[in-house]
Amino acid sequence: MVRSEESKSISPRSNELFNNQWATYQKILNSNYMGHREIYNALHELLVDYFQKPFTILELGCGDASFTTTALLNTFVLSYKGIDLSKLALEIAASNMAKIKCSQVFTEGDFSQLVPELVKNRQDTFDAILISFALHHLSTEEKDYIIGQLLNLLSTDGVFILIDIFRKQEEDREWYIKRYLEEVQKNWFLLTPQEYSMVESHIWSSDFPETQETLYSIAQKHNFNRVECLYCDSLDTTKLLCFYR
Repeated sequence: MVRSEESKSISPRSNELFNNQWATYQKILNSNYMGHREIYNALHELLVDYFQKPFTILELGCGDASFTTTALLNTFVLSYKGIDLSKLALEIAASNMAKIKCSQVFTEGDFSQLVPELVKNRQDTFDAILISFALHHLSTEEKDYIIGQLLNLLSTDGVFILIDIFRKQEEDREWYIKRYLEEVQKNWFLLTPQEYSMVESHIWSSDFPETQETLYSIAQKHNFNRVECLYCDSLDTTKLLCFYR
């Protein structure tokens, strides 16, 4: 069963902005510039190895769920709940997820606001919670709060899976962004100047990556049993971390 929960309409300008950004993002994904193929292969292996029985999964900031769909193929997924700010992305996500035979719910909204509501309602717990390339948009304090809340939404032996960008221990934000953009300029050669400008603007305005050590400290503070890194790219910028309850 697929159920959609929606709360607001999309203006023509929002559609135009979404389409422009979407086309650029799809070019980045199709060119594998951010290593999505390798990352989600690692995620698939985790889901197959860790869950030997039916499991439930919550994805926060799910976007179109295209890579999540591939990671969930041939697993024991029982139900999936996806939350995202974009109604249009959720419509695409529902189409992508149609090939996965499980119960599905798609909710429009800001996960940083909806997670506390889920905790307060105490209606659902999940065996896995996935956040992919979304947590870095929050401040350190907001990340701390959300990770603490997620523990309350995980079932016994549940796992919070984080795919995201990270600074090196010795880097500040500015140093990290300059290093990252050097890589973009050097190797993301299919981007037009306009598309590069869009990427650069987004990174400077919206990316606030932490160090891996900071996330480990937050996990320890909130009593996660252990944390492990299952994937790290060659540039030491993108990682897949597992926080075990």
